[in-house]
Amino acid sequence: MTSELSLIESLRALATHDGARGLADDAAVLPFPIGRDLVLTKDMMIEGVHFLPQDPPGDVAWKLLAVNLSDLAAKGATPFGVLTGYALADSDEWDREFVAGLGRALEHFGVPLLGGDTVRMPDCAPRALSLTALGHVPPGQAPDRRAAKAGDLLWVSGTIGDAGAGLKIAQGDDGPRALLKRFRLPIPRLRLGKLLAPHVHAMMDVSDGLLIDAERIATASNMALSIRLEAVPISLPLHEWAGDDREARLAAATAGDDYELLFTAPPSRTILLNELAEAARIGITCVGEVQEGLGMKLTHNGENLPLPDRLGYLHHTRL
Repeated sequence: MTSELSLIESLRALATHDGARGLADDAAVLPFPIGRDLVLTKDMMIEGVHFLPQDPPGDVAWKLLAVNLSDLAAKGATPFGVLTGYALADSDEWDREFVAGLGRALEHFGVPLLGGDTVRMPDCAPRALSLTALGHVPPGQAPDRRAAKAGDLLWVSGTIGDAGAGLKIAQGDDGPRALLKRFRLPIPRLRLGKLLAPHVHAMMDVSDGLLIDAERIATASNMALSIRLEAVPISLPLHEWAGDDREARLAAATAGDDYELLFTAPPSRTILLNELAEAARIGITCVGEVQEGLGMKLTHNGENLPLPDRLGYLHHTRL
């Protein structure tokens, strides 16, 4: 069974930033650039709720980092470090593979580990993991989900629904590896977020599902939204696996874990937004409009649809 001291020693090899002080102190100390806004975010992942017991530990580590960086991407922030919270369980091999996967993810995204904490879990308890990501952004340039305005268009990056299909494949359904990868190894849209942030009104990442997260923007902004289901971007692997009828599109629009960017901006910025997306090499799609009023309307090829009972992932549910 991995001891706390041996785990910290393995993490120490990842904490190479001077500010981490070799994980030998109780806090990291970093100089901070003058004239920047600090952006902080923290996500937790619980076994059986956010990841499956059979998911590879290295992939769980990647996802833990990626979902936090996705929150920074939605604020247009540049990450400058992370802090981990790790609950030791009952498998030395799992711990070693997690640390190795975390190292690969940190290197890929160029983000240093600055510190954190470890605890021992009771026997047979599910694994509990957390991470705090730290970022910075030019003053006043972090988009606020409360800032959508009537007349804005609603845009989303990439494709929607792949991760939801990937979860079903991880749970035993047959399906393409490309969809499984979207569930286990999401890519935060850091470059696109930085490019978009000065030019959009509201922005957040799609973590719990396109419809539920769009509703959150509408509610926070005291606005109404109209979404065109036929416009929701679907990948070719998902199209081939699940089809492209109304039910398949509703399943995609209510699935979680896509970690794409959802944002609003006035129609006058359409050309600019597409140019920025091209520079980031990520497609963006207009899927709806912001309107005066409250609530959300869903249409499909011009036909009004009742909102589904479940708009997306809810945190009292399990995988």
